[in-house]
Amino acid sequence: MRKLMLSLSLLISCTVFAQDALKYQMPSAGIAAIALAQPSPSVSIGQKGNVILIVQPRSFPSVEELAQPELKLAGMRINPANFGPSRGFYFTGITIKKTGNQQQLPVTGLPEGARIANIQWSPSGKKVGFTVAVTGGITLWAVDVATGKAEQLSKRPVNCTWGTPYSWLGDDKLLVQMVPAGLGKAPEKPVAPDGPTVQQTSGKAAPAATYQDLLKNPFDEELFTYYFQSEPVIITASGEQSIGEAALYTYIAPSPDKHYFLAIKLRKPYSYLVPADRFPATIEIWDSTGHKVKELAQKPLDEIRPKGFDATSPYPRQFDWRADAAATVYWIEALDGGDPAKKVAFRDAVYMLAAPFNTLPVTLVNTTMRFNRITWGNDRLALVGEGLRSTQQLQISRINPSDLTQIPVPVIKRSATDGYNDPGEPVLTTNQYDRKVLYISPSNELLMTGDGASPEGDKPFLSRFNLQTGKSKILWRSTPPFYESVSKVTDPANLQFVISRESNTEPPNYFLQDLKKKKTMQLTSFANPLPQVQQLQKMQLKYKRKDGVDLTAMLYLPAGYDAAKDGRLPVLMWAYPKEYKSASDAAQVRGSQYRFIRVGYGSPIFWATEGYAVMDATEMPIVGEGEQAPNDNFMPQLIMNAEAAIEKITGMGIGDSSRVAVGGHSYGAFMTANLLANTSLFKAGIARSGAYNRTLTPFGFQNEQRTYWQAPEVYYKMSPFSKADHLKTPILMIHGEADNNSGTFPMQSERLYNAIKGNGGTARLVFLPFESHGYAAKENILHMLWEMDQWLDKYVKHANGK
Repeated sequence: MRKLMLSLSLLISCTVFAQDALKYQMPSAGIAAIALAQPSPSVSIGQKGNVILIVQPRSFPSVEELAQPELKLAGMRINPANFGPSRGFYFTGITIKKTGNQQQLPVTGLPEGARIANIQWSPSGKKVGFTVAVTGGITLWAVDVATGKAEQLSKRPVNCTWGTPYSWLGDDKLLVQMVPAGLGKAPEKPVAPDGPTVQQTSGKAAPAATYQDLLKNPFDEELFTYYFQSEPVIITASGEQSIGEAALYTYIAPSPDKHYFLAIKLRKPYSYLVPADRFPATIEIWDSTGHKVKELAQKPLDEIRPKGFDATSPYPRQFDWRADAAATVYWIEALDGGDPAKKVAFRDAVYMLAAPFNTLPVTLVNTTMRFNRITWGNDRLALVGEGLRSTQQLQISRINPSDLTQIPVPVIKRSATDGYNDPGEPVLTTNQYDRKVLYISPSNELLMTGDGASPEGDKPFLSRFNLQTGKSKILWRSTPPFYESVSKVTDPANLQFVISRESNTEPPNYFLQDLKKKKTMQLTSFANPLPQVQQLQKMQLKYKRKDGVDLTAMLYLPAGYDAAKDGRLPVLMWAYPKEYKSASDAAQVRGSQYRFIRVGYGSPIFWATEGYAVMDATEMPIVGEGEQAPNDNFMPQLIMNAEAAIEKITGMGIGDSSRVAVGGHSYGAFMTANLLANTSLFKAGIARSGAYNRTLTPFGFQNEQRTYWQAPEVYYKMSPFSKADHLKTPILMIHGEADNNSGTFPMQSERLYNAIKGNGGTARLVFLPFESHGYAAKENILHMLWEMDQWLDKYVKHANGK
């Protein structure tokens, strides 16, 4: 392999071939400073709002950290060194702030280099639990809110492979899923297999998505059993007590009254076709000592499901406790066998069974669409959500859990993509069991919070919602020039709540709002982490495509830019297509021009500081009304969207139509390649972690639920790979070499690159070592930014000799 050690200037002017090795590069000092800025703190608000946690997110890990051993098993990725996620999101420190006297206490007693995760308040709010990951293991800790002193609770490691590994049973009692005692050494890979790996189908159709990281052989099965098993243990001040055998527990949850546990554990046979959540499972109820009281179900292997995005498991699913009752378990069963093509009066049924679990289950309610969720209130009120992804319809109905003869009463019916008519989400409060339930006012009304989508942009709100009429009354709403949203309602009866407030130039900070007393108290004063970015000009653009559909984009311009004096700018357009069943929904305004300018690692806003006009969140709606599927006219609509955006920015006298680039991530990368293959609108494209050959995702993709064999022309025409011979506009493709997203195999970029190369096009393919679908390592992110900057500089900014 030939290695070229070239200077930056030579890299711009010389051809670099796919086989050339390249050391990590740094982008410009300005881009690097923005990318490496310290992340802003996050906030967790206590139940009453009198205490808040200020937690500091960890900045980018190194590529060396990503390179540590990682196991990819049954759809999950874990760190074999500590029985936890291999790519977890961690915090590095916690500060406790008392809102009354503004006192701040840094949490002390933590080990050096602690990586904090899984933060949970205790029932009374006097303590906060969290896990700490260090080299070699993860342990459970808690901090006393009054003193700020942290202490380790678990003597041995906890198993975090399934997510949050513990539940509070009281301020001094927890249920923890631990690494089993005496587990022994991990299985060793045999030098040679005992035989071939064999799969067989019996003639039944089993369409499956293109899942990543599945089990592949018997050794993978051994590893899965070893690393994902845990032992349920009760921790109190007097020590640790095991309450069950080691098994592959995916869920162990105490009943609201803490007298029982709901336990779900996997069993063999495992599958090489689907991830772990569809493996066979046993669902049981235990008493408080871990003895089995009731076996609720034996769910078999769930490999074979009907076709369609509204298809579901034909077996009982979604077992959980009623939040408003002492010990009543509920679950869902499909009445159509999980097949959305069947003509039935009801699709799903909600069943429930109360302690002592010695009677038959009862039917609480049937849903006409696919069950979505249930929000419990009390024994007289709950809200049941249902919907269909295929039609983008949803419905919320009120029910009386005490009346099994009732007919659900719809209170909200709308399109899932209709933001203008979204009444929001109900405010929850804590009941006597320390569970979140609906806040119901004395007049039988709910409080609701929402984004407040409107033709003027998002204006979040707090409202009263009348369950009888379905009407809302706005109590509080964000007003320009700020973007404010409700973070937590701390006292719903007295209308006290915490809001987050930000503007274009002010970062989010938190305020305690008292509507009755008309008082506001500032709780945090976080500094602006990116003062250089706040000098950019920001505005929301509104325009139409030629068929009349309204579109929007968020425009960022260099600081001090004046079109009359400075002339036209090169343009970077960043987008992600979205499907709609209604043209009116597609035309709605989304986002707010008053939000603080955030620049994440994948943002295009970097280039507004480098002299570009950046169109971010450029709307690319694909509409299919009535019986027509959106993708039946994907390309014509995509092109109309792009043409309208270019006409808008050039018509303002800002953009140079001969220097426009388009880019996107994932489905946005797919969009980018399609626009370059089917138009001559752009000078260059940037496609990150995309899929370009839809025949490699034959059982559906994005919001296309037809299979390749049902709609081969759609799959062919929507694949930019099919038109690689037309793809002559320079395209930069970047992909994480360990991409775990369904459908976006790294092979997708490799195959498109080879097709472009074979047909004489201009392309560059960059694989980022150890990266997944989203990127994490500092070195990789900085190099990605360098690659993008060089590409745009060469093919866009200085195109036409400028």
